[in-house]
Amino acid sequence: MAPIKLKQAPNSAAQTLTTSQDARLLVRETIRISANLASSSSPSPPSAPSSVSSLVTSEARNLGFVEEQFIDSSLRLICCEEIDGRRWKYVAENDGSGRFKKGRGSIRAVSLQTPQDPVDELMSFIRSYVVPEGFPDTVSPSYVPYMSWRALKHFFGGAMGVFTTQTLLNSVGVSRNRAMPGAVAINWILKDGAGRVGKMLFSRQGKKFDYDLKQLRFAGDLLMELGAGVELATAAVPHLFLPLACAANVAKNVGAVTSTSTRTPIYKAFAKGENIGDVTAKGECVGNIADLLGTSLSIMMSKRNPSLVATFALLSCGYLFSSYQEVRSVVLHTLNRARFTVAVESFLKTGRVPSLQEGNMKESIFNFPWLKDGPIVIGSRFKDAFQDPGSYLSIEPLFEKERYLVTYNPSKGKVFALLRDQAKSDDILKAAFHAHVLLHCIRSWNKNQSFSRKHQEHGSNFMPTTTDLEAHIAESCKMVSISYGIFKSKAVEQGWAMSESLLNPGRARLY
Repeated sequence: MAPIKLKQAPNSAAQTLTTSQDARLLVRETIRISANLASSSSPSPPSAPSSVSSLVTSEARNLGFVEEQFIDSSLRLICCEEIDGRRWKYVAENDGSGRFKKGRGSIRAVSLQTPQDPVDELMSFIRSYVVPEGFPDTVSPSYVPYMSWRALKHFFGGAMGVFTTQTLLNSVGVSRNRAMPGAVAINWILKDGAGRVGKMLFSRQGKKFDYDLKQLRFAGDLLMELGAGVELATAAVPHLFLPLACAANVAKNVGAVTSTSTRTPIYKAFAKGENIGDVTAKGECVGNIADLLGTSLSIMMSKRNPSLVATFALLSCGYLFSSYQEVRSVVLHTLNRARFTVAVESFLKTGRVPSLQEGNMKESIFNFPWLKDGPIVIGSRFKDAFQDPGSYLSIEPLFEKERYLVTYNPSKGKVFALLRDQAKSDDILKAAFHAHVLLHCIRSWNKNQSFSRKHQEHGSNFMPTTTDLEAHIAESCKMVSISYGIFKSKAVEQGWAMSESLLNPGRARLY
């Protein structure tokens, strides 16, 4: 290869880099050429003038495009990624013959950001607790004054609670000892304070209350019963009142946050017009009447001194069973991961999309969001999806026209859907659909392999080779190009809101 000649102005070489874009293009070309020359067996051509070389390196570092790890002919830029405003670059190491090394250590992640200022990092952490995602664009202008007055009101209310609690305990004659009422009041206030802290921390879950509404609602009811059980346990060990009462109150307050946060979306699903206020008011009235009736019944039962354990077991089972049936009876029009899985699997197996009622009834309620991801991960990080750079470069052309790419990692047994930074709601929906199609292809292949090799016990899964995996991905691309539009139209016919999917993708984006 002939040496590249760089034109230099008479005054200085720096004048050739008139814009930031020119500098970036020059850096990229320099990296590509250096990698090609390193892998070539032909004699190395003369290097560019030292002034230009140093200028390229200096300019590249200033732009944040090349770090020290990049200035090496054995490394090649593979992909860029952004997550929560922070940018990363993935570089791959070759073995000197032009081929990429394989294995977990062949890909390196390099951060392009300098460490964040501690004050900015602290403020970012605080904002994640006190303001919604996308603030202030996601809320109305009246949000800030309303929350300011609300915070002030709760400040005075919390301060007043200390005095009212101590006064009430004194009024009922807790003890004639002057020190006792104050100690009891402090313990009670600490118990309530622990519950409020738990409520505040759990409120950070934010959008998960929308993504997995039914699952979180049932999980909140489980926590409520767990808290009630711990409270009853204080009767057996009164000397552990404070730690047990604090733990119980944390659990019950987390359950209360879940119930409050999921209540409005559920009522919204019932309202056919602009009558959500009326639906909410009537729903709360029914709940209060039932609560009063239950309280009256428990008062009458307590006069007969029933077995505490038996009574708790009976009431707890009735509560949880009712809660499970309650969330199952809710029919939502949006597609979260559980309902989307039901819809796509039904479409791939039968060619039809289930109705709203059928899809909601088949949704798994026990698929809690804090558990590990299932066989499909949407919006995953690059390093989780690919074992070596070759696996990425081989399938990347298949998704040249898409704002996502889908792959399968045999070592983890999962399908990963990676999203580009331009991905919109429909792109995320299509990526999730494609991931299910690819998983369906791989499972069908595994099933056929198990039938063809009967000496293998229990139909064990077979590890697909790189060639098999590329063939599966290419096959899935063809299937998606034909069937995705059909799936969407059939889903809309059944009443599913395709424009408002709640698939809860990860925050990593390729750019």
